[in-house]
Amino acid sequence: MERSDAAQTRRDQREQSWFERFVELANQVVSRAPFFYLCVAIVVAWLVSVPLWADLKLWQTAIHTVSSVLSLLLLVLLENAGRRSEEAAHEKLNVIAEALSDLMAARAHQGDPELADAARRLRDAVGLEERH
Repeated sequence: MERSDAAQTRRDQREQSWFERFVELANQVVSRAPFFYLCVAIVVAWLVSVPLWADLKLWQTAIHTVSSVLSLLLLVLLENAGRRSEEAAHEKLNVIAEALSDLMAARAHQGDPELADAARRLRDAVGLEERH
């Protein structure tokens, strides 16, 4: 079976940049329980360290600064991973819709004008011709 343009493009783009590989790795690490436990351990260590700080404002600023910077970085990385995951899901749906419309069009040649119209509407709905 011949691969669609979308499937071929997806196969050609499998080589990821260093940033994409880093995002995938970060996504795998932060979405698992050990990372959560590490975060809890950092908070507990911060709480226990109260007597070591002369000024409580510095103690509070330390955790706020670290958590703010880490939160921003994780937000950016996870949003990137989520966007790429969503794009992959949409691409899969487009390939399925393309195959279904091809099947419908092939069956419509046997004399079912309603099926041909439905295949045309399906292609129009997902805009396959404009993107591929």
